[in-house]
Amino acid sequence: MKNYTHFLNYKYLTTIINEYMKNHVIINELKKILLDVNVSLTELAAALGKRLNKSYSLNNLSNKLRAETISHKEMIIIADILGYDVKFVRRGEHK
Repeated sequence: MKNYTHFLNYKYLTTIINEYMKNHVIINELKKILLDVNVSLTELAAALGKRLNKSYSLNNLSNKLRAETISHKEMIIIADILGYDVKFVRRGEHK
């Protein structure tokens, strides 16, 4: 019985880790871009708040990124602030 319990715990833990990694892809990609353009997440949150004309804290931005609840409009503005464009590319047509 102990081995079976160990297997269930391992499977459960693997599921949690996979979900965590899947949900944090956007954060990791954004962090790479922030490093490239030398902008902190705090600076990004402040700039985003100015562009949206509302209070936008580091905590608010971090939570939205972690939960993947950030809107398309917010992502377009973030990309613009960082000097990037959001582009839809048909699969198989990467250039």
